[in-house]
Amino acid sequence: MIGIINYGAGNIFSLTAALNRQNIAFGMINKPEEIDLYSHLIIPGVGHAGLAMQKLQESMLVEDIKKTTKPVLGICVGMQLLTQSSEEGNCNLLNIFPLKTLLFDKKLGIKIPHMGWNEIYFNSNPLFEGIKTETQFYFVHSYYIEQSEKYSIAKANYGLSFSAAIQKDNFYGVQFHPEKSGIAGEQLLKNFSQI
Repeated sequence: MIGIINYGAGNIFSLTAALNRQNIAFGMINKPEEIDLYSHLIIPGVGHAGLAMQKLQESMLVEDIKKTTKPVLGICVGMQLLTQSSEEGNCNLLNIFPLKTLLFDKKLGIKIPHMGWNEIYFNSNPLFEGIKTETQFYFVHSYYIEQSEKYSIAKANYGLSFSAAIQKDNFYGVQFHPEKSGIAGEQLLKNFSQI
């Protein structure tokens, strides 16, 4: 069963609706001892990475997340929280991935935020099982995670190439919103629940 980290910075309704459509059991995690009730964890997130990190610290869940061996999926800002630092608020984050979250540069001639459907290019990974190559997912973000040969399992292009999904051991992150990405996004959530 999936435990959603409920730290006050996530778009919970869309996510729970998508999990319900896939008949994936879930519950909310509000305090550290509740982590033990679940086999998988999702860190949702919308908005400002610095404020999200502050809320996560206030929830007293940071150390439990960092040391867990359960599969963890960070979504959008939840993915960014897994990185070392963010230019959004110039803040330090969980530092599970030694990667930086950076602001898109307007000099690239792009609109910020990056909003809408975008094709991703993914490696063979259980997270993308049964999803066709050249599938589009829904993005809404002004900050991106630098691409990494070691940790990127999917990339997207928007003025530059960036990490659309990352993995390190039991930690996964997706910059797009699977809960808003139709059939493919719900397949990804189902895949995660079976890792």
